[in-house]
Amino acid sequence: MSRAVPLLLNQCPLMSGRSSSAGFSAIELLIVLAIAGCVAAISIPASTGMVDEFRLSGDAHGVSNSLAMARMNAAANFTRARVYIDRAANAYRIERWNKAAAAWQAVGGTSPLGSLNTFSSGAVAAPPPNSQVAVGQPTACLNDAGAAIANTSCVIFNSRGVPIDSTGAPTPATVIYLSGPTAVFGVVVSSTSQLAMWRIPPTGATWAQK
Repeated sequence: MSRAVPLLLNQCPLMSGRSSSAGFSAIELLIVLAIAGCVAAISIPASTGMVDEFRLSGDAHGVSNSLAMARMNAAANFTRARVYIDRAANAYRIERWNKAAAAWQAVGGTSPLGSLNTFSSGAVAAPPPNSQVAVGQPTACLNDAGAAIANTSCVIFNSRGVPIDSTGAPTPATVIYLSGPTAVFGVVVSSTSQLAMWRIPPTGATWAQK
C-alpha cells in the first residue's frame, strides 16, 4: 500500500504538475493580460459616466442649496438676496442687497461648476412639468446702477422669501438649467419659493423629478 500511494500521486495531473517554485508561461500571462484589458475596456467608460453623473448632480444640488440659503438670508436680514449666475464662467454665488451702501455684496465665495458642466439647457426642447411655458434661463442680473450684466442670470428673493424680479414684482416659476455629459438638470423655483429638481437625458423627452 505504501508503494501505491506515491505511484498514484505521480500519475495525478493535479499533484504532479508545476512545482511550487515554477512560474507562469508567457502564454498564460498574455491570456491574463487580455482578460484584464477586456474588463478595463468595459468598466472604464461605465465608471467615467458614473463620475460625470455624480458631478452634475452635485452641481445641481449645490445650486438648489444656494437658492435656499439666499431665500433665508433675505428673510433674516430684512432685505433682498439673490443667486448670481455667471454663465460665461460657469460659476455662481449668493449676494445680498446692502441698503446703506445701495449695492449688492457677495455672501461667501463663488462656486464653480464641474469642468464638463455648464449653465445651459443643451438640446432640451421642453421645460420641466408645471414650470415654464418655454425653456429659458432666469433673467439677467442688474448691477448697482440698474443696468443688465451680460451672460448672467439671477434669482432674487425679497425679505419674505418670495422670488421677485428687478422691480420687486413676484415672478412665475423660474428654472436654472445645468447640462453635462450625462444629463440636463433643471432646478425649479416656484412662484411660492418652493424648490424642485428635475433630470432629463441629453436627448431624452421625459423629465424625472429627483
